[in-house]
This record gives sequence, C-alpha cells and structure tokens, in this order.
Amino acid sequence: MSESRRNPFTSVMTARTEHRRLLSIALPMILSNITNPLLGMVDTAIIGHLDGTHFLAGTAVATMVITQIYWVCGFLRMSATGLSAQARGSDDVMAAARVFYQLLLPALLIGVLMILLQDGLVKTASYFAEASPKVVSVIDTYIRVRVWGAPAALANLMLVGWLIGQQHSRLVMLIQILGNSLNAVLSLILAMGLGWGVEGVAMATVIAEYSIFTASICVVLIKTGWALPLLNWFRFGLYAQVLMLNRDILLRNLALQLTIAFMTFQGARLGEEVVAVNALLMQFFVITALGLDGIAYAVEALVGESKGAGNMKQLQRRVRLGLVWSGSLAVLYSLVFVIFDNRIIALLTDLTTLRLLAKDFLPYIWVLPLLSHWCFLMDGVFIGLTYGKAMRNSMLLCSLLVFFPLWWMTSGLGNHALWIAFLAFLLARGLSLGWAYVRLVRPQAASPSV
Repeated sequence: MSESRRNPFTSVMTARTEHRRLLSIALPMILSNITNPLLGMVDTAIIGHLDGTHFLAGTAVATMVITQIYWVCGFLRMSATGLSAQARGSDDVMAAARVFYQLLLPALLIGVLMILLQDGLVKTASYFAEASPKVVSVIDTYIRVRVWGAPAALANLMLVGWLIGQQHSRLVMLIQILGNSLNAVLSLILAMGLGWGVEGVAMATVIAEYSIFTASICVVLIKTGWALPLLNWFRFGLYAQVLMLNRDILLRNLALQLTIAFMTFQGARLGEEVVAVNALLMQFFVITALGLDGIAYAVEALVGESKGAGNMKQLQRRVRLGLVWSGSLAVLYSLVFVIFDNRIIALLTDLTTLRLLAKDFLPYIWVLPLLSHWCFLMDGVFIGLTYGKAMRNSMLLCSLLVFFPLWWMTSGLGNHALWIAFLAFLLARGLSLGWAYVRLVRPQAASPSV
C-alpha cells in the first residue's frame, strides 16, 4: 500500500493540491473563453454602425465560413494538448519541442492552402448565402483580407493546446486577452477612424492573430530552451502516429459539425421562427460550454501528464476529480437555467413571439448541462490519453446510430424531435466514452496495489 493511502493527512493534502492544480488550469481558460464572444460583440457593434445592413450581413456570412474551417481544424489544439501534456509528464523537454514542430507544420500548411483557395472560399460563402450583389461584395472584401491571417490563426490553435498541455493556462489567458484587446482597438482605429470599414475590421483581426502567434511562439521557444527541429522528427514512421491522431480527431469534428449543421438546416425547414428560437436556445449550450470546456482543458492536461509519467493510479484519481468539478458545475448551470431561464431569453430577444415559443423548449435547457457534461469531461480524458480512435468511433456511433435515427423516429414532434435527438446524442457520447474508459482502466484496477 502506498504512503499516501496509509497516512490520511498526506492523502488530504494531496487531494487539496490536485484540486488547486485543476482549478489553476481551468479558471484562466474559462476567463479566456469569455473574452472571445466579447470581441465578436465589439466587431458586430462597429460594423453595425456602418451605413447599410449589407455590411453586417456579409461580414456575418464570411466570418461563419472562416470560423467553421477553424473549428473543424480544432484537432490541432486537441492533439497538441494531449501530446504536450504527456511530454511534460515524462519530463522530456525535447519531446515537448518535437510535438511543437510536428504540429506547427500542418497548421501553417493548412493556413497557406486557405490563402491559395480564397477564391473558392468567397464563392462558397456567396453561394450558400444566396445574397444580393452588395452582400457578396462585402463577403469578398472581408474574406480576401481575413484569409491572410489563416496561418497564424491555425498555428495559434496548436500553440494554445501546447501551452495548456504544459499547464501554462495563465499565459494563454494573458496572451489571448491582450490579443483580443489589440484587435478591438485596431478595429476602432482602422474601421471608424481611418474609414476602412469592413476591410479595417478584417485587417485588425489579421494583425491581432499574428501578434498572438508571435507572443506564443516566443513563450514556447523559451520553455523548450530554443530547441531547433530535427529532421528525424518528420520521418514517416514517427510522424505518421501524429498524423493519424489528427486524422481521427478531424473525423470526429466533422461528424459533430454535421450533427449541429443538421439541427440548423432542419430547424430552418420548420420555419423562420423555429430556426430563430433554436439559435436563442443554442446560446444556453454556448454558455454551458464556457465553463465545462475549462474543466475539460484541465483534465486534458492532468490526464496527459499522468499518462506521460506512467502513473495510472494518479490518472484515475484525476479523472474522478474532473468528474466532481464537471458534475458540480453542471448542477449549478441547471439551477441557474431553471431560475433565470425567462430572464436570459429576455436579454437575448425582445420579440414576444420568440419568447412565447421558447417556453415550450425550456425543459430541454434545464437538463442540458446535466446530460452534456459527461461528453465534455470524457473528451478531455481521451484528448489527454491521445486516443483519437475512441473519440472518432464514439462520435460516429452517436451521430449515425443515436441522433439521426432518434430524430427520424420522433420527427412527427417537429422541433421537439431535434432537441430530444440532440440531448440523447450528447448523453450517448459521454456514456460511450465512459464505457471505453472503464474498459481501459479495468485491467489496472484489477492489478495488486503497489
């Protein structure tokens, strides 16, 4: 039996330390997550004061296209977090440097590819928008400026993941806040002060993205002792493992995006008011994700560290710790939604029709955090473990065998069918990954204690 288990005082102190470590990673990431929507509000306010609604419409469409690409490329952040955390756990600085360089390359290449394919991005955005010539002109202007920030933006995803894995979430928060503040100030100067309009807002974002990139690169190089890349890090045998991990997480992201897109398009088929109400209700999911993502980030870093150190007992304790905080936060969210649901809806819209329609769907919002926190937590666990195949299989299984069949069987219920299927999908993701985790740790639990 270990010393910590024989001595209750040592056990309590270890537990307190673990709680503090989790919160020291989670809280800065929650604060960092909050700054991004605030930046979007600033840009919207600036563009909303330009002379014509087509400016806001075109920018919204162009931003959505670029954001969706970045979201799908979130595999760069996820894989970087898990691999970086494992390098930290093994106390191997060169392994951490290898992860950085191996993932920096695809991030930059995808960014350059977006620049080369900017004509296709403009055409795609214009096609789906079915917009007027004025809106198409705004889409064209915004994308052709904003796309030049793609290499930095995608690299920043990876850099955030690497720094979280190294448990430098405070630095991530500081860099993100400074970068977003710079973006807001430059948007005001370029768009309003110099009169560049939409082009100025896009240019401000590009400058901010490269500023964040520069600051993050400097931090990483300092933390790795300014290590230079080695050619053997990119040999196929070693590099293929990293690429396959990214492939699996990419497929996972695409399946999730397909599910969410289906909710949007199917809601649109049910009517303008339904799609508007769903957009309002999804804000509750976004609010929930701000907190649960922070806990998941911490779990990614701590689980990855334990795996890198080869300490499965510690890993299991950290998963249980994450479950405590994730579950507690979910209960708090649900209580807030039950008490303040109508007030939150009132903040989001002053249209009486939408407020009345939203009331029919509030029970789904009440239970949303309780059902969804499992998948946030278990995603964090498997990112830390870098078991991308399990994440991919779970997402495909829950999309194809839970969400779509359940929606089809209940489609007569209209919009209720979408929300029933969505909540079941979230819960099934958590349960399927939980089952995979139990199968993984059961052999270790059955072995004699050391």
